[in-house]
Amino acid sequence: MTGPSDDPVLRALGPWLGRPGCGVLLAVSGGPDSSALMHAAAALGATVRVATVDHGLRPDSGPEAEGVGRAARALGLPHAVLAWAGSKPGTGLQDAARAARYRLLAAHAEAVGAGLVLTGHTRDDQAETVLMRLAAGSGPAGLAGMRAERPLAPGITLGRPFLALPKATLVAWCGTRGIPHVRDPANADPRFARARLRAAWTALAAEGLSPARLARLAERAARDDAALRVMAAHALAAAVLPAKNTDAAALRLDGAVLATLPEATALRCLDAALTRAGAAPRRLERLESLVLGALLPALRRREPIRRTLAGILIAADAAGTVSLAAAPPRRHKTAD
Repeated sequence: MTGPSDDPVLRALGPWLGRPGCGVLLAVSGGPDSSALMHAAAALGATVRVATVDHGLRPDSGPEAEGVGRAARALGLPHAVLAWAGSKPGTGLQDAARAARYRLLAAHAEAVGAGLVLTGHTRDDQAETVLMRLAAGSGPAGLAGMRAERPLAPGITLGRPFLALPKATLVAWCGTRGIPHVRDPANADPRFARARLRAAWTALAAEGLSPARLARLAERAARDDAALRVMAAHALAAAVLPAKNTDAAALRLDGAVLATLPEATALRCLDAALTRAGAAPRRLERLESLVLGALLPALRRREPIRRTLAGILIAADAAGTVSLAAAPPRRHKTAD
């Protein structure tokens, strides 16, 4: 009989289930990847809970969620259906559905005392994510794709045990065990970018853009991104100046330190400073325009500059001191 050490699915999942004092919630849609996740957890004798998010986007979504519930209960696992209620957006539907899914899973995990939420994402999902971000012009952080582990909410971690496994491995695992699963028609719907990319995989792989190579790119980008984060953190610590009593809310930085940094480190350093100052999410292109196109050249010329990004006013004086503070509200012109 095949044991956990001989089974790639059980071997990948096992370490995630042995964390002491950490309840586990499995996100199971009913597809082959998440069905393998649920049945593998049961095969390992794990005490876990199962949740299915019903986005309500297809007539079959409700019955499919109920089917997952029946399968979970047959395995002795508690199951809950989490419904995405309310109106759905006309554009950006998949992004909104993804955000809703994680929001619902986080809330349910908190309610049942689970500190770990596991999904069935595979290497193929990782490759699609990297390819989409490559098309969007992402930097190293974006090309790192999905992380095997990341914070989902305070006190709750999101984990992806199968991120290094090909989808075919999980499909075959379900097949040899007679585990039924559903197929989401949205995966082949050409309205969605991921579906269009899936349809192009044969041609992309022939040119070398195979899922394995794209997943390897994600690993390398993640490695470089982690190094940049460390360097940026050290640079920010070295650049921070004491607050002034006249403006204690402002974050003050030594521009001389920033001006000598490699551009990639300076970019990350200012990004971290913006986050610390309470900035809203911002696009990489706008951050690059601010830091590389305006701030660093001004600091090197010892010229004052004032710019606003993501709700933060970034100002540098002629002495090279950079301050970041909440931008004042915009003035609206009134009619005469």
